[in-house]
Amino acid sequence: MYIDSHCHINFPELAERLPDILGKMADNKVTHALCVSVNLPEFPQVLALAEQHANVYASVGVHPDYEDTPEPDVEQLCRLAEHPKIVAIGETGLDYYRLEGDLEWQRERFRTHIRASRACGKPLIIHTRSASDDTLRIMREEGAGTTAGGAGGVMHCFTESLEVARAAMDMGFFISFSGIVTFKSAKELQAVAQEVPLENMLIETDSPYLAPVPHRGKTNEPGFVCHVAEYIAKLKNLPVEQVAQQTSANFFKLFKGAAA
Repeated sequence: MYIDSHCHINFPELAERLPDILGKMADNKVTHALCVSVNLPEFPQVLALAEQHANVYASVGVHPDYEDTPEPDVEQLCRLAEHPKIVAIGETGLDYYRLEGDLEWQRERFRTHIRASRACGKPLIIHTRSASDDTLRIMREEGAGTTAGGAGGVMHCFTESLEVARAAMDMGFFISFSGIVTFKSAKELQAVAQEVPLENMLIETDSPYLAPVPHRGKTNEPGFVCHVAEYIAKLKNLPVEQVAQQTSANFFKLFKGAAA
């Protein structure tokens, strides 16, 4: 079985054909999906999907790219995370690629999410782009990692260096690979995926974005996560069944509120 550890099936391009999306998941042996929150106004839609479908779980958080949106506080995040279908805090993190100027508000928002994760004991889903130094620094300062008493988490849609991956793994974080790893242009990322131990790895789609080969350019969906697993199996010269089994086990190890 495969698990899509990060998707956005509440986004309109997927939500409007949800029965088909769930059917294709089943056809491709994708047994579970984690629908990830990006802001608080849309969180009720994310939660509703998780409540309506036994194999869908959800997170609560505010993405770093959302500038003009209600700002969460620790108490609010922890209160919303009490729901049994909420298994993570995020996605959160830093993104210096899409936004410019004074981004201290991003860093403060990230700290809020880490503090909520520590307070409620639920792992973080971390987004980092062109900001790895500050991301790792704040993770350390706020004690995000299991080595510092935090709940740990996952570096989602990973595109950074092996050094960044190792630093995150040293803090007890998993590294999640998306369809990007299947792209011909992603040679450096493929080299990272070869080095990250399978025991530290998750797979995801980040759908509706970043469809893997052979669907590149199309709208992505959770059923396509099998292609990520197949490509990683090829990189590591392993049976795809082993990649599927281990990444699924890793999912349940990290997101303890999810049931197999």
